[in-house]
Parts: sequence; C-alpha cells; structure tokens
Amino acid sequence: MIRAAFLGTPAAAVPSLAALMEIASVEFVVTQPDRPKGRGKRLEAPPIKSAALEWGLPVYQPNTHAELLGRFEAAGIEVAVVVAYGRILKPAVLESVEHGFVNVHFSLLPRWRGAAPVERAILAGDEYSGVSLMVLDEGLDTGPVFAAAEIEIAEYETAGELTGRLASLGADVLRDHLEDYVNDRLQPARQMATGATTAPRLSTAEAELDLNVGPTSFARAVRAFNPRPGGWVQAEGERIKIFEVGPATPDIATGEVKMVSGRPILGLAGGAVELVELQPAGKPRISGRAWANGRRGVGLTIETATSQ
Repeated sequence: MIRAAFLGTPAAAVPSLAALMEIASVEFVVTQPDRPKGRGKRLEAPPIKSAALEWGLPVYQPNTHAELLGRFEAAGIEVAVVVAYGRILKPAVLESVEHGFVNVHFSLLPRWRGAAPVERAILAGDEYSGVSLMVLDEGLDTGPVFAAAEIEIAEYETAGELTGRLASLGADVLRDHLEDYVNDRLQPARQMATGATTAPRLSTAEAELDLNVGPTSFARAVRAFNPRPGGWVQAEGERIKIFEVGPATPDIATGEVKMVSGRPILGLAGGAVELVELQPAGKPRISGRAWANGRRGVGLTIETATSQ
C-alpha cells in the first residue's frame, strides 16, 4: 500500500482525505494552525484537523517552513496529497517526497490557476468546471497534470454549492488515479500555455456588488461571492450582504428598492432583480420578504458602486 501524507485545511478537503485513506496508508496529516473565530475569539480547529483526529490520524500544524520540511524529510513517504492547504510550499519541501506533492485543484487547468478557481469560474460565466490532479512545482498551479474530470456549472449554483460538488468529484478522481501515478502507469503532461488564467483570492472590497450591470451579471456576482466573502451593497450608512436574487421585470431606478406584489425589487442599470436572501449588518441571514416586512415597506436607496 502507498505510504502517503495529506495537506489540507477546509471542509472541501475532507472528501479527498477520506478517499486517500481507502487507497493508501496515511502516515500523517498537515493543516493550518487553529485560528481564533467569533466574537469570543476562541481557537477553532480547521475542519481537516477535526476529521483526521476522529479517524485516528496524527495531525501536525507547523508554523514555519522549516518545521514542515523537517516533518517530510523524516517521514520517508512516497507521495503527498494537497487540497487547499493554504500555504505555498517551498522547493525544498516539494523535493522531499519521492513522487512529489499531488494537488487536487478545483479547475480544469490551465484555466483558473490560483486560490479562488471556483468563484472566478462563476464570476466569469464559465459553463464548465472540474478538477485536475497536478504535481506541484514552483509555479502557481503550473505543474504537470495526470488526471482531470469535467462537470457543468448549474444555472443557479453558488460558489459554495459548486465547491461541494467539486470536492466530491476530486475525491473520486484521486481514488481512481493516484495509484496509477505512483506506480508509473500514468505520466503527467505539461500544461498548455494557451488559455491560462489566474484566480487570485477574493477580497471584501471586490465583493461590492456593481449596480451598473444587467440582472445576469449581477446574479452571477452574487452566486460567486456566496458564501464568502458575501456580495454586499452600501445603504443608509450600513453594509447589506446579498446572498440570493431572483428574476424581476419592473422598471425601477438604479439603486432603488421597491415592493412589487409583496417582493422587494432592486433596480439595476440594465434591469432589476428580486432580493431573495440577504443579511443586514450585525444580523443573521433573512429572506428578502421578511426583511422588507420588517421595514414596513419603506423604500431604500442603495449607493451605486463604482463600475468594476
């Protein structure tokens, strides 16, 4: 059986860890340190740590590259699998494992190299996404690929929903192809330079929703920023996050919110959308109708964001 290690942090990495345990002896798991969360700033373990401990796997949370390198140099494993670990691995680390570090990347490389491939795919209006098994090199997701699988992006799918599907698909592809790679039955192929795009991490500032667009582009942005960081608008001095919108036909001025047949409708430069789910500042998510009823139908004007 393959002797392997696993590096990952978020919940989306858990299916691949489970798949790896089916085909390899997982010697240890590496994840990011516990982070303070919530108002109380209590330390919270990454989802991968919780899963690994539940399954009886040793967990390491190195703070430095030197600690990480020392762990791999002493391990004598054959391959390491990486799923959204959250830290760039230095060349010395990459060279410390016989068959390298295999990354389960949530895009069809060379499309969307970087930290936010799922969100960027939705934001750009891509019709398809997928996963690629890539051997990490010193570049940004530029290593050779030895397996991939494609899926269609659903019309109303959010980044969170698509990430969940890709996490399951990635686990399947890893289970089906990792052994063939380690046993030299699959040879990685260099990525083509044509068609390469980058997917930098999303910022809160970038998630400000642009009202100077049509309903299709606006809804696409809402889906791409759901659940994190949450697409937002500024209104009456507070930030309101919008997590779901629906189609609407009324002719409403850009930035105005009006009740139409009991539904809150937001006017855009190129049309209008219904506010289906949102989150006022400091409050939980709420349906658009409940939010509007709480305001007793009082109108609202949303500041027009700078065109992006």
